[in-house]
Amino acid sequence: MGVFNLFKRNKKTQVGIIDNKEQFDELLADHTYIPLNKNPDILIAVDKIADVVSNMTIQLLENTENGDKRVYNALSRKIDIEPCQHMTRKMWIYKIVKDLLLDGDGNSIVHIEYDPQKDLIANLTPMPTKNVSFEITEDSYKIHVSDTVYNPDEVIHFVLNPKPEVPFVGTSYRLAIQDIVKNLNQATLTKRGFLHQNMPSLIIKVDAHNAELASEEGRLRIYNKYVKTSATGQPWIIPAEMLEINQIKPLTLKDIAINESVEIDKKTVAGLIGVPAFFLGVGSFNKEEYNNWISTKVMSIALIISQTLTRDLLLKDEWYFKLNPRSLYSYSITELVSAGSQMVHLAAMRRNELRDWVGMTPDPDMNEIIVLENYLNQDDLGKQKKLKGGAQDNA
Repeated sequence: MGVFNLFKRNKKTQVGIIDNKEQFDELLADHTYIPLNKNPDILIAVDKIADVVSNMTIQLLENTENGDKRVYNALSRKIDIEPCQHMTRKMWIYKIVKDLLLDGDGNSIVHIEYDPQKDLIANLTPMPTKNVSFEITEDSYKIHVSDTVYNPDEVIHFVLNPKPEVPFVGTSYRLAIQDIVKNLNQATLTKRGFLHQNMPSLIIKVDAHNAELASEEGRLRIYNKYVKTSATGQPWIIPAEMLEINQIKPLTLKDIAINESVEIDKKTVAGLIGVPAFFLGVGSFNKEEYNNWISTKVMSIALIISQTLTRDLLLKDEWYFKLNPRSLYSYSITELVSAGSQMVHLAAMRRNELRDWVGMTPDPDMNEIIVLENYLNQDDLGKQKKLKGGAQDNA
């Protein structure tokens, strides 16, 4: 080692920290790797479910002898309006659903902050999914959030797709969907390559000396002499037997059946996550399919949220939470008026309630229930004069 090498400074090496499995997979994969939470089709499907579920109001209901009635108090307002500081109910539910479907691998943890002075819930704060892990004990489990350990009754733990071996913990669709997403990513790269290809659409065979065709200047002279036309689009005038022009058509996406492959993969992604395929650009909007999606997949996730909130927050046995889906279905104004009118005629609804359905303000003159003349209680049927007759009238 030379004496001058002793005074040379070593170059600094930058060290990156990998703090989750997704970054590790991205490092090992090639440059074509795209994480699930950055894939457009996955984001569209997850966003649709999270957006629709978060649109539902969270109602606090109470069991009574005459049916369940809605309860309005500080707790119901807290959950439905401002469950967490700096977050509305829509933002809060959206975060939970996205954790369940994608970011949290089927789990979403919400920390309960209690205000002892007011004797009320202060905040329901969603935990960052990358800081959450689970420790399975003999008959239960522990929840680790960074350096803090919680028991299950100290937090709200939403679970989607329970693991067979550990039913307390959920799973997402990450493993089942990774290979399909790789196919979609490769299809995107293929389409991008087709769009950027720059191939000539004409091939011209010229009866000329090889030396003239060998240089770019020679080829340009032939082109300007025989092929180039004026701006007015005049036809070519070329010597017979001297030029042969062939048009070539490069392969298209349809020729390599990439469109059909992408369509199948998108349908599979839609089926796994649970959204209609037309959300991903396959097919057209179908009202019946959309309403069925609301009744099945959306309501399934809404039921997970409502039952978990009921279990972890409510102490009164008669109370429970419910997410109301009525406003989510695809209705026309004609269908709303028709259904509401039938209920008004049956005295099952006030006219002001019908006005609320169609977005109109209440009218004081329409607050009373109206009943048709021939709608009577069973005990009052014999009191109608028009039903009396026969021997009594003849007497």
